[in-house]
Amino acid sequence: MDVFDKCTINMGPLGQYADQTEGYFMFPKLEGEISNRMIFRGKERLIWSLNNYLGLANHPEVRKADADAAAKFGMAYPMGARMMSGQSEYHEQLERELADYVGREASYLLNYGYQGMVSVINSMVDRKDVIVYDSEAHACIIDGMRLHFGKRFVYPHNNIENLETQLKRAKRLTEQSGGGILVITEGVYGMSGDLGKLKDIVELKKKYNFRLLVDDAHGFGTMGPTGAGTDEHFGVQKEVDLFFGTFAKAMAGIGGFIAGDKKVIKYLMYNMRSQIFAKSLPMPMVIGALKRLEMIRTQPEHREKLWLIVNALQAGLKEAGLDIGHTESPVTPVMLYGGVGEATQITYDLRENYNIFCSIVTYPVVPKGVILLRLIPTAVHTLEDVHYTIKAFREVKDKLDQKVYSTEMVEV
Repeated sequence: MDVFDKCTINMGPLGQYADQTEGYFMFPKLEGEISNRMIFRGKERLIWSLNNYLGLANHPEVRKADADAAAKFGMAYPMGARMMSGQSEYHEQLERELADYVGREASYLLNYGYQGMVSVINSMVDRKDVIVYDSEAHACIIDGMRLHFGKRFVYPHNNIENLETQLKRAKRLTEQSGGGILVITEGVYGMSGDLGKLKDIVELKKKYNFRLLVDDAHGFGTMGPTGAGTDEHFGVQKEVDLFFGTFAKAMAGIGGFIAGDKKVIKYLMYNMRSQIFAKSLPMPMVIGALKRLEMIRTQPEHREKLWLIVNALQAGLKEAGLDIGHTESPVTPVMLYGGVGEATQITYDLRENYNIFCSIVTYPVVPKGVILLRLIPTAVHTLEDVHYTIKAFREVKDKLDQKVYSTEMVEV
């Protein structure tokens, strides 16, 4: 058999729909300025699918910082990996400021959040160690664990009782192997919007002597009194050993960072293969990130506006009888029930008749029979946007309940 045969025989759970969905439901093209309204297929739509939480993506101060840095340094500088020839004072400055913001001794920049998380996990554990992780861990965490030669145990999402059961198993193994235990959870879960039970998890640390890694991609910049993250929200910054944040959400950029004790960050600097063997972050992205971080720290009005929109949207959806699960973050899932056919019908109706563009999630990302419409509120949305969207979603749910939508996939 030719290894390429799978490309035509079995495209996978998502790829099997490629011919019917590509360009509309999957790989859609949004055009125009990044904002609450953009162009999709030639028409203006109300956009709820961008992780631009604080509205910084198109902010004049941010665009000027990006442009000035690109004009001064170009996109190539610095050339080479950090360890060889890609170091700069700006990279070090950003790391110091990030560490200070999230309450850690040190931090290290990562070229991409996904790639960075994979490499952090790969670097921190060896075959003697055991990983214990939440069942709804992001794909980057799963891929990082696939590089782990030791044992790993999963606990049902946010089930602390079962987490302790897995910790007991892990402790028995590490007592024999001489290894350690790494627990991995998320601060904010990007699909459901609920929070990892960080307070409950850290309560178990003394008993089981593990280290805790928190992926806070959606919490960094949005959660906590200063926006420093979900661990700040819960008041457990000192108990979270490694804090991971990304620039792709609240920072509206590219890259990420890992923060923790100096000795651990120093170890990662010299052992993370994804950074040792990859080109350094270009200067415009670094200087642009410094400007974004400055704005997050000194301009709380962006976060305040975000939460005004979040609270209005989530309260309104619940009052309208829509199921938004257990979200405690800006991530706002609206759960409906039906198959892939109904999902495409609903999405088409929202985009073509209501001019609302949001992300649609179906199996295998969510259980079969569930249609998850994910809304991402931002600081550039308006209360008018919120009220219009609630009305539209109420009408769509009524249509679904009345079986107005067929089970056939929309052909686009």
